[in-house]
Amino acid sequence: MEKLLAVLIAAHMIGDFLLQPAWMAERKRKTGYLCLHALIHAGIAYLALQAWSCWQAPVLVFLIHAMADAVKLRSPNTAAVFVTDQVAHLAGLLGIVWFLEVNALLPAFDVMGYRIIVATGGFAAVSPGAGHLVGSFMKRLVEDSTFTLDGLTNGGRWIGQMERALIFVFVLIGYPEGIGFLVAAKSILRFKETEEQKMAEYVLIGTLLSFALAIALASVTKWAMGL
Repeated sequence: MEKLLAVLIAAHMIGDFLLQPAWMAERKRKTGYLCLHALIHAGIAYLALQAWSCWQAPVLVFLIHAMADAVKLRSPNTAAVFVTDQVAHLAGLLGIVWFLEVNALLPAFDVMGYRIIVATGGFAAVSPGAGHLVGSFMKRLVEDSTFTLDGLTNGGRWIGQMERALIFVFVLIGYPEGIGFLVAAKSILRFKETEEQKMAEYVLIGTLLSFALAIALASVTKWAMGL
């Protein structure tokens, strides 16, 4: 059951954060694009499970994902809504696993490339995925503050994705010491910014949240790969 859930979660992360371009996310309020997005999720789940006779799994993924996203699209784009939406998706996947197990629809569940699928899903959750949560949280923080941020367009987002990707690799290869070097390097590069108290607080909060999510998600991925 744990491996089945891990595969479905990995497929979900791939569909939501690697195979959902910005143009699709912006147009999901239209029924056609919403259905296309849910269909992509269903297809990824079907390919990841490799249970070719089990049509019920992709159908359930399609229905649950479409319904959860339809509810989310009626809510503001905040960190709390993002977390609630992801929890709803994971709860739906758990329900699908329960349904498949109870009805013995996958009696001989054996996935080729299991570790690669889980690692890819974990990477999707850590690098671009966690970035959505950090971005929403920090956007609210800036809106509630009295200062503005200058810099490259989307520069912070790209830096965050790269640092979380490095943390993901460090955890998976069993080299957590590398995270310390990454923290030190970022501290040196952003030293001038931290001379202003508000900027220092902003950088510190964003960095700690980004690193904490990356370490937690990478650790869960490494555990799931060993199932």
